[in-house]
Amino acid sequence: MNSLRYTWLAGLLFASPAWAQDSAAVYPSRAIRVIVPFPAGGAADALPRIVAERLAARWGQAVIVENRVGASGSIGAEAVARADPDGYTLLATPPAPLVINPSLYDKLPYDPAQFVPVSVIAAIPSVLLVSAAKVPASTLPEFVALVRANPDKFNYASQGTTTVSFLTTEMFKTAAGGLKITHIPYKGTAPGLAALLAGEVEVMFDNLGVTVQHVRSGRLRALAVGSERRVPSLPDVPAMAEFYPGFVSVAWFSLSAPPRTPTAIAEKLSRTIAEVLREPEVAKRLADLSAERIGSTPAAMTALLKDDTERWRAVIRAAGVKAE
Repeated sequence: MNSLRYTWLAGLLFASPAWAQDSAAVYPSRAIRVIVPFPAGGAADALPRIVAERLAARWGQAVIVENRVGASGSIGAEAVARADPDGYTLLATPPAPLVINPSLYDKLPYDPAQFVPVSVIAAIPSVLLVSAAKVPASTLPEFVALVRANPDKFNYASQGTTTVSFLTTEMFKTAAGGLKITHIPYKGTAPGLAALLAGEVEVMFDNLGVTVQHVRSGRLRALAVGSERRVPSLPDVPAMAEFYPGFVSVAWFSLSAPPRTPTAIAEKLSRTIAEVLREPEVAKRLADLSAERIGSTPAAMTALLKDDTERWRAVIRAAGVKAE
């Protein structure tokens, strides 16, 4: 009896890798749900929808994007963390839930380190935007001088203290010698950008994705980009590093799977996403958002998560940022 029991257990152990391989071979056999933990209206929502559309076309299975917002991305992240580890529920997110929240909150309802990395889809540099109607400055040095002469007169929008937008502004205030600008948080990129366009706030760091059109229309003025070098979509706008060496702020947009998802499924997803990103139509749509195509491997995404966790933790500590 004992020998039969041990044989049965051994069979289970040796069958597990085969099960993971078989699952990947037939994956996907039904609809996939992609949870975006932020509101519609920004690049965090637009990029996953572009990729989801093409994945659905390739696989003949629905890929449904669902916005589940709240708690700085934690509500959506928790939902994915609790989902079955079978590749049919995925998390599409910018940095906040994975690399920023852990440095701001003592306790989270999920463990960021337990997600299975799939791919970094793309990256978009941050850009310093000001209201053309309310800020009489055309260059970054002019703006810095204006703020220094008028401490606490200007307000800046962000999507909250856990976002790249907020932390980039705090990093800029420090780099420029301790500027005094008042923070006004909004529930997402769309309402923050709407407030900037309406003149309710004067300043905002956002990614270039959905803001380029407003810069080109003249309603907003771009003073500097956060990439290491100037970007093709705004060649006349300097990089922040031209004034403050080492200043880099780029928001990336990633896809992760629930904890314990088989490696074979994550790798299959990653390979297919990389193929999708090479499609000319997708490349054009990403270029329109000023997004750099990446399509990384799970291993490369793991390394990026580690580096960015350390980088933003240093910014948070230097600026004394506390979660709101």
